[in-house]
Amino acid sequence: MAIGDVNLVPDCSDLYYLDTGMYDTEAYGSVYVVDAERPAVVDTGIGTNRDLLFDALDEVGIGREDLAFVLPTHVHLDHAGGAGFLAEAYPNATVLTHEAGVPHLVDPSRLVAGTRAAVDDQWKFYVEPDPVPEDRIEGLAGGDEIDLGDRTLGVVHAPGHAPHQVMFHDRREDALFTADAAGIWVPSVREIRQTTPPSQFDLEACLDDANRIVEIDPDVLCFGHFGPREYDEALMDEYRRTLVEWVEAVRGKREELGDDEAVIEHFQEHTEMDEVWGEEKARAEERLNVRGVLGYLDYRAKRDADA
Repeated sequence: MAIGDVNLVPDCSDLYYLDTGMYDTEAYGSVYVVDAERPAVVDTGIGTNRDLLFDALDEVGIGREDLAFVLPTHVHLDHAGGAGFLAEAYPNATVLTHEAGVPHLVDPSRLVAGTRAAVDDQWKFYVEPDPVPEDRIEGLAGGDEIDLGDRTLGVVHAPGHAPHQVMFHDRREDALFTADAAGIWVPSVREIRQTTPPSQFDLEACLDDANRIVEIDPDVLCFGHFGPREYDEALMDEYRRTLVEWVEAVRGKREELGDDEAVIEHFQEHTEMDEVWGEEKARAEERLNVRGVLGYLDYRAKRDADA
């Protein structure tokens, strides 16, 4: 699959995914198109990819008047940065996201500031998002259902990666749109990677989210990065182990070095993903993930001190 390609999700009908070319990295960004009676887009990419997404909707046969829903799994800009552009281009579409994220899409200024601080030089791949008009967006909570006519999406709150994250369960196809709750599956190396960005990563909640995926037991996992794959419980076992080992590695290196920037630099220098994603993206990913764990460790220490 190449940047801009639109493919059917294997073993599913009327469900497609697009490689958005996020960060100029093939397959890194996945947006899903549900060609239902009331069509929907799950996630939107950064927004720099919007012409590719518009073309994908045309290719599937969804017209500008037909799109019913835009469904960001959470409001991090790599998943929701295109929501405002879609709302403008598709005038009948309603944007639905977790209720905690709604204000950040209506007024994305704080979201942009936080993203700029988190991604550093990687901001060059982003675009300033268009606000979503207040009368075009509604909040979701866990347990809600979205009626697409010929299928229903169940809303599952998954706050470990971010408190405003949800997963969507397409019950007809038994496909679960995992957002970042299942980590980042990297097909080229056949391993699952942590995604632990600042400032709201929570290890215990992430482990709970992985357990919830096991309980749902879907046929297909629709990852927010690198596309879909079949589900198996061993994958979630691997992700839980990856998360725990990753947090312990950062904790141990902080105790050894005693300086957070030195900790970040250590993991950047020892990344194994530079041959997969390129040095620039791999180092940026390590920095983001280490900073998220360091913030989590500070939060835990403060919580324990206050107890």
